[in-house]
Amino acid sequence: MPWGGRFDVDALRRELAGRERELNRPNLWDNPREAQKIVGRLKASKALLEPWDGMVRRLADLDTWLDLCRGGDTAAEEAFSRELGEAQRAMDRLEVQVLLCEPHDYCNAFLSVHAGAGGTDSCDWAEILLRMYARWAEAHGYEVNLIETSPGDEAGIKRATIQVVGPWAFGYLKVERGVHRLVRLSPFDANHRRHTSFAAADVVPELDDSIEIDIREEDLRIDTYRAGGKGGQHVNVTDSAVRITHNPTGLVVQCQNERSQHMNRKSAMKILKIRLYQLEERRREDELKRLYGEKGEISWGNQIRSYVLQPYQMVKDLRTEVETSAAQKVLDGDLDAFLFPALRQRVSERAKPKGPSAIKA
Repeated sequence: MPWGGRFDVDALRRELAGRERELNRPNLWDNPREAQKIVGRLKASKALLEPWDGMVRRLADLDTWLDLCRGGDTAAEEAFSRELGEAQRAMDRLEVQVLLCEPHDYCNAFLSVHAGAGGTDSCDWAEILLRMYARWAEAHGYEVNLIETSPGDEAGIKRATIQVVGPWAFGYLKVERGVHRLVRLSPFDANHRRHTSFAAADVVPELDDSIEIDIREEDLRIDTYRAGGKGGQHVNVTDSAVRITHNPTGLVVQCQNERSQHMNRKSAMKILKIRLYQLEERRREDELKRLYGEKGEISWGNQIRSYVLQPYQMVKDLRTEVETSAAQKVLDGDLDAFLFPALRQRVSERAKPKGPSAIKA
C-alpha cells in the first residue's frame, strides 16, 4: 500500500481520488484484470477511510453529549456513557485496522479447517470451528463461499475450505492459524464422558495474478471425481470436482463448488499458486529463524486457543492470555476480543530488532 505501513489519511485520500479517476477512464475495462485490481485497491482504501471518518463524526457527537451533561441532564449522561462505550469499541477496531500493513493484509482469504486427534469428536469440532469463522465473517459484512469439504465418517468434517471475500479479510484472520483445542462432554459417547478434541485452522491470502509462480504441467497430477450433493435434483452426476497434486512439494488442493470441471480446475490452480507462494515465504522465515532466532509462524504443532465447555465454560487464548467465560458467544462468531490483541501482539513482535543483535548470548 502507498503509505508504507504508516496510517497517513492525506495519502489515503490522494490514492482514493486517483483510483476514482482511473475508474472513469473510458477504456479501463479493456483490461479486466487491471480494472479489477484498481477496484480492489479502491475498496481497500475506503475500508480504512470510512471508519476513520466515522470515528471523527462520533467524537464530535460525544462533544455535544458532554455539553448537555454539564447541564445536569440525566438522560444525556446515560446517552454519553453509552456512546462513549461504542466509541471505544470503534476506536479499538480502527486501531487494529491501521496496524494491518503487511503486504497481503487487504486481500481476500482462504481459510481451511482440518480435524485432528480425537476421531468423530474432532470432525464435529472442525465443523463447529468452520461455522464460527463463517459467522464472524458474515457479521462483519464479508461474503463467505464454500470451496471444498470432506465429510467425516460419522459426523462433522475431516477438512473444509472457505473463501472470505472483502477488504482486509486476510489481515484479520491471519492470526487464527494454528491448533484449537476443545474440551466438552462428548455427544458421541454413550457414557457422556469428557473428551478433548483438536482441529487446526490455516489461512492464506487470495493473491492476484501479479504474483508469478512457475508451475510446470509435468509436475502436476490432476484427478477428477464426482462432487457430493444433497441428492434429488441437486446431485452432481458428472466428474466435475478437481484434485491437483503438486508432485515436487506434495501439496494437494481440490475444488468442488463450481458446476464445471474447467472452473473447478481454475479455482484449484489459484489455491495451489497461493500455497506455493506461502511455502516459499515460510522457507524464508525458517531461514531467518535459523540465523537470528526469530519466532516462526504458527504451525500445526502450536496450540493457540482452548475452548472449555465442561466442567466450566472458558475460552482462553494461550498467546495473549485473553479469556472469557462466554464460550457460546465465541463459538457463534464473537471473535474480536481475541483477534485484536493477537494482531497487536503480532505487530509488536515484528517490530522487534532483527539481525545479529537479536541473537541471544
